[in-house]
This record gives sequence, structure tokens and C-alpha cells, in this order.
Amino acid sequence: MRTVSTRLGPLAVTISGDGPPAVFWHSLFIDSTSWARVLPDLARHRRIIAIDGPSHGRNPGVRARFGLADCVGAAEDVLAQAGVVGAVDWVGNAMGGHVGILFAAAHPDRVRSLVAIGTPTRALTPAERRSVTLLRWLYGILGPAPVRRPLVAALIGPGATPADAAVVADAFSRAGRRGMFDAINWLSLARPDLTPTLRGLVTPTLLTTNAEDSMWTVDAAAAAVADNAHAALALTPGRGHVGPLLQAPAALASLVAEVWADPAAAVRRHRAASTTADA
Repeated sequence: MRTVSTRLGPLAVTISGDGPPAVFWHSLFIDSTSWARVLPDLARHRRIIAIDGPSHGRNPGVRARFGLADCVGAAEDVLAQAGVVGAVDWVGNAMGGHVGILFAAAHPDRVRSLVAIGTPTRALTPAERRSVTLLRWLYGILGPAPVRRPLVAALIGPGATPADAAVVADAFSRAGRRGMFDAINWLSLARPDLTPTLRGLVTPTLLTTNAEDSMWTVDAAAAAVADNAHAALALTPGRGHVGPLLQAPAALASLVAEVWADPAAAVRRHRAASTTADA
């Protein structure tokens, strides 16, 4: 792991493997340790650049207000300092998918493929906003301890194994308290509707969800990709936004490798499969 200077402050970055570059950006609340079960297989195919987002992990909190568009700029800084000048394959989980959508929109020539795992493109619903607001205030007043259990349930579903729960809880607890409080405010509660941006992407894009992700239903995800011939939906095993990384890492790695092999063809296959399933 190395520290890279960016416009959002120093960010921890882990680089492994060899080959064409691939960027991995994690979900809100956690950090790049969430990829640990997925990356060993994929590092055989790509030079993996796993970024700990601002105010996450052991990164210092960002003092000024920032948003997802600023994270795009931070990713630009990371790639520049890693010597990456061409296109990358981007794999994002939840927040990491949001950053990837915006990065691909801003730099279509720099993203060869985009896989967005558990990434709702709409803004928060009123019910979700109330839940996140309550979580944020509990966290701000009492710290991470009382928030860990509901957070684990939200991200990887009820009945998580102790090992899976520990990945989420430990990553959440590593973050600085003020920085995470602000990140929840600016990256979640202030998240815009990215569906119009997704519709305009020309990058081959695969969105994923699962039957047990109540915050990103199969119907909602299918509707998000319906109007873009360059985008498709794939269903994964696992629960919630983060569950597939922990509960079905081999299946997820296989899906990512399929996209990397031929992004446009993978999107066509999954669009055709969705059409057949709907018929």
C-alpha cells in the first residue's frame, strides 16, 4: 500500500498484479479491504489499482465540502501518479460505481469497461434518506459501535457470518469519525440522480444487483440500463450492495473477467439474456 497525493488529500492506494490497468473503488462506509476475496484471481489478468476513497479507511478526513465529481478528480490524480495514461477497466462497488459512472462520462476515452456492483443510479428515496440521516446522527453522537450491526445488515443482509460482518465493521471503524460523518453527508445524502448520466455513457457498462438487495431492486436496475445499448444488467449471488464481494467472490471475479475479455460482447450477451428472461 502506498499513499498518493490528490486534490482531496492523501489517499491510500494498493497496486498489485501485472497487465492492463484496472481501477477498483469500494462502497461508502468501508474501504478497499472489501475486495480482498475478489482480487487474487483478477490480479492474474490486470494491474490492479485499488483506491481507498477520501475520508475512508485510514485516509484523513477531507476538510472542505466535496462530492462524487471531486472523487473523479482524485482518481485522475491517482492514475497520473501511477503512470497510467491510457484507458482503464473500472470496477466500482456502490459509491465506487457512482464515481466510475461520472469518470466514464467525463473521460469516455479513458474507460475501456465499467462494472458497477450494487450501484443504485437514482438518488436516495425519502425512506432511505431518513434511515441514512438517523445513522449519520447516531454515528456523530455515539461513534461507530451502535451503528455497526444495522450497517452490516444493510450492506450484506441479515444473518451475515461473523467473518463477513467483521470485514464491514472493521473497515467502517477504521475511518476517522469526523471524516466519515462528512462523507455520509456529502456522498450519500447529497448524491444526485445519475440515471441520466448512465443513459449517456458510450463505455460498455455492466450494472449488477441481486434478488436480495432491497435498495437496488432487479426492476429498478433493469430500468436504469434499458435505454442505453452500451449498458446491461447482470444478477449476482449474495445479498445487499457489498454481499457479492464477500459471499460470492469467485462468481463475481468470473463476471468481471468476462467483461474484461470483450466488454462490448459481454454487454450484448447480458442484454440478450435479460430480454429472453423478460419474454
